[in-house]
Amino acid sequence: MSEIDVTRYLIEHHKHNFHSKQEFFAFIQDAPKKYKVYTIPKRTSGERTIAQPIRQLKDCQRSIVSIFKNILPVHDCCMAYMEGRDIKQNALVHSNNIFFLKMDFMDFFNSITPKLFWDACELHGIEFDWFDKEILEKVLFWRQSKYSRKLILSIGAPSSPFISNFLMYSFDEELNEYCKKKGITYTRYADDLTFSTKIAGSLFNLPDFVTKLLLKNYGHKIRINQFKTVFSSKKHNRHITGLTITNESSISIGRAKKRYIKHLVHNFIEKKITLEDLNYLKGYLGFIQYVEPTFLNSLELKYSKAIIQEIRVGN
Repeated sequence: MSEIDVTRYLIEHHKHNFHSKQEFFAFIQDAPKKYKVYTIPKRTSGERTIAQPIRQLKDCQRSIVSIFKNILPVHDCCMAYMEGRDIKQNALVHSNNIFFLKMDFMDFFNSITPKLFWDACELHGIEFDWFDKEILEKVLFWRQSKYSRKLILSIGAPSSPFISNFLMYSFDEELNEYCKKKGITYTRYADDLTFSTKIAGSLFNLPDFVTKLLLKNYGHKIRINQFKTVFSSKKHNRHITGLTITNESSISIGRAKKRYIKHLVHNFIEKKITLEDLNYLKGYLGFIQYVEPTFLNSLELKYSKAIIQEIRVGN
């Protein structure tokens, strides 16, 4: 890669973490195993495996993202992990449409291997020498099992979101062009694909097209979770990445979430709230202020501004 020597950059910018180049290379050699692994519950059912790199490896991954962010392209329809784009912006793009289709990738990050990454680089004319490729594979990818040599992106590494967004560029580009010709709006938020339109019946052929496009670009490596393919319309609840689009085309956190937040505020007033729930409530009130400030106003009217402020600033 002519623009920058990745290995030299990492050594120079992280020499405070290592006593010598030999120590740096020894660290990199075992980097795919330097992760803390744990599980968290999924929103619906089952568990999600998080593999979080140790601090020194995280630092190296962030450096690589800083190198790549002006070199590796990310499509405009990508709404996750990008400055100025978030779940609210993702929902707003679709808020004036009537018919919706939601699709979901299966095990998205863990499906991405070094080969898929190098194939994407080659497609975009981005080249690395063999030594930089060795370093990048070990810094960016996680070895899931000590009994396997397979490397994958981890959920928990700060570099995984950017690398995955770059990898999907060609897919996003072709799918977006197809959708524009059909009068369909398309966005992707990590592994969540959302399509919306005002044209009845125009979404029904999309699942087959998406499946064929994935096969063309990635073989059988990245696949759709068929159980999460959902069609909806204005007659029913329209949910996008955890937010609700109301019949007035505004963005809401949804009725169920509002009831839960009121329940937590009531528990706070009654001094029955757990520390875990209190921390969640404090953080979520800031989110509400951004997504649906009118609901925050209603909480202040119902429980008083003093109570809500006490929750937000309390220790």
